[in-house]
Amino acid sequence: MTKFRPCIDLHQGKVKQIVGGTLRDDGVGLRENFVSERSAREFAELYREDTLVGGHVIQLGGGNRAAAREALAAWPGGLQVGGGIQQENASEWLEAGASHVIVTSWLFDEQGHFDEGKLEALVQEVGKDRIVLDLSCRRSESGWTVAMNRWQTLTDLEVTSDVLEMLASSCAEYLIHAADVEGLCGGVDVDLIQHLAQWGGIPMTYAGGVGSMEDVTTVEKASEGKLDLTVGSALDLFGGSGVSYATLKDWNRI
Repeated sequence: MTKFRPCIDLHQGKVKQIVGGTLRDDGVGLRENFVSERSAREFAELYREDTLVGGHVIQLGGGNRAAAREALAAWPGGLQVGGGIQQENASEWLEAGASHVIVTSWLFDEQGHFDEGKLEALVQEVGKDRIVLDLSCRRSESGWTVAMNRWQTLTDLEVTSDVLEMLASSCAEYLIHAADVEGLCGGVDVDLIQHLAQWGGIPMTYAGGVGSMEDVTTVEKASEGKLDLTVGSALDLFGGSGVSYATLKDWNRI
């Protein structure tokens, strides 16, 4: 069954919801859907109280380290952490309370070429069972291509069944944002969801485009319950009106 997984997206130390495709290093054109007055720690405490596990804390750029650590300390073992993760700091984040580290950009060079040796080194450092690979992607001529550097740079890694199978031996889960629809609340990428579900080898969490409970149901039906999902800008917890946090809690319990 598809489960709801919570999220805490951090930008400049604050919990925010951002239109994914507008996030750039220079900040030009950034579109913010929501900026919370509540701290990352408060959100983590809420998720702990409601026993929601497997959610993720994502650091979008610098200035988020303290907020991320506070969230992990508030719900130790209940949240994964991503953003700037590499071999040198992965163990530190696990010791800070993360259940898993989420990694993407570090696995590629500046030109977007995948470095299998880095992944092997990370596995040696923390073990595959503590690693989540973020294969967030954009549509391309070949289907879907993994994007790095806050989803601005396309890599040479395609989201195919063969690639999913190959990488599954080096991680516990996949986190996959449909970057083209992330933050828009205009509907999920059904084609991508079905594509992922056709493989379905290890746990996967889908994010991107959820605007209503109908979209939540679509994810479950299109994936045959094989994909979990996270909800951002549409969630009332983040200023949205399309999806109720209370409803999603009940969804998980049912």
